[in-house]
Amino acid sequence: MTQIMLQGMQIFFLFCAALCVLRFILGPSTPDRLVALNVLSGVTLGFLVVRGVAEGRVLYLDVALVYDIFGFLGFLAIARFLRDKLTGKGDE
Repeated sequence: MTQIMLQGMQIFFLFCAALCVLRFILGPSTPDRLVALNVLSGVTLGFLVVRGVAEGRVLYLDVALVYDIFGFLGFLAIARFLRDKLTGKGDE
């Protein structure tokens, strides 16, 4: 029963990731794409954690932690770049 639930959760995370990628591609504005990228990072983190629990391997949890740290730093870098681009501070 537990394995069935974990497999169902993995399929759900893959479905959510597909929706996030679709929003990232079709997003009408840059903030929409940025939010889709951030949500995709969270969905990927959740998928890695569920996958690690399903297989009983701690390595997936370590990779998820590192992925989350780099995802957050990347999100901050992109947000700062967009802020500088929109305010015109990057031209100096």
